Amino acid sequence: MIRIGTMELPWDDPAVLVAGGILALVVALLILILRASGRSAAPMVRELGWLGQRVQALAEGQERLAGGLHHVSETQAMSQTAMLQVMEQRLAEVQRQMGESLHGSATRTARSLGELQQRLETIDKAQANIEKLSGNVLSLQDILSNKQTRGAFGEIQLHDIVLKALPSDSYTMQATLSNGRRADCLIHLPNPPGPIVIDSKFPLEAYEALRRAETQPDLDLAARLLRQAVRAHVRAIAEKYILEGETADGALMFLPSEAVYAELHANFPDLIREGFAARVWIVSPTTCMATLHTMRAVLKDARMREQAGAIRKELALLYQDVTRLGDRVANLDRHFGQAAKDIEEIRISSEKAGRRARRLDNFDFEELAPETHAMIGGAE
Repeated sequence: MIRIGTMELPWDDPAVLVAGGILALVVALLILILRASGRSAAPMVRELGWLGQRVQALAEGQERLAGGLHHVSETQAMSQTAMLQVMEQRLAEVQRQMGESLHGSATRTARSLGELQQRLETIDKAQANIEKLSGNVLSLQDILSNKQTRGAFGEIQLHDIVLKALPSDSYTMQATLSNGRRADCLIHLPNPPGPIVIDSKFPLEAYEALRRAETQPDLDLAARLLRQAVRAHVRAIAEKYILEGETADGALMFLPSEAVYAELHANFPDLIREGFAARVWIVSPTTCMATLHTMRAVLKDARMREQAGAIRKELALLYQDVTRLGDRVANLDRHFGQAAKDIEEIRISSEKAGRRARRLDNFDFEELAPETHAMIGGAE
């Protein structure tokens, strides 16, 4: 670094290099002058004058150069200050934008966390429902694994279907017949066909064995077990619940599983035919509901027939009322005729009275007056 007045410039600065060049030139001239001092004094004086002028010009140029350098330094300082201000403003703007962006990101993050919390709560509720449903499924499996509880399950389902399809006075649950047997449901149909029994059966073990069978021997064994179970149920219903003179000439076997019912109709048509032959009709929840609606129509028709006598009696009374009404209308018509005749006679009398009044109004009472007085005087 080199100091010029109050300024410090580096050695490689252009101004320093120019000044160094000038000084080197001055030194070279002085050396030449010293070498030529022995030649003549006058030229030397002239050259020294000229050299002084040049040195003064160089000094003035150096001062101007220093002023220019100072101006450049001030301009550079002002530019740096302005640049610093612009950079500070840009930095503040960037900080503000980053703050807003961070605030928006924080808000969105908080909202996303809230939504995530809600979804987690929903998932927790769904998980609780799934666990509850799993417990219910296990309970249902426990119910269906026991024959007694499975039978109660079928009876409850049957009762629910009958309750929705028929009036409460048209059936009896757990009805006891004359042979001491208790039927799950007895529908009080009129004769014919008469009361009909619906008994619930659920051959679940044989059906599950059929579903689990993987080899042909296992499949044949499960099919044989299912046939044996269904035939036993059909035979028991036919023997216990079809009583001549007491029940209808047939009964219904209720299967509380659409899957078992579909399996029988799809792969065991022989069992369905055997049921028809034994007058035992196998129904599922869906077909049972349809059958009960048909029975509802039969019950409605029977009740209408029971009320036929009362309806005929009411019709006879209605006919009497209509006849009496006709007689009274005829009497009223006669009264209206007599009243019309009386009104006509009153009208005729009124017209006669009017004509007499008009004639009296046309008489000249002044001409009759003297005669009236004479008659009165003669009488006196």
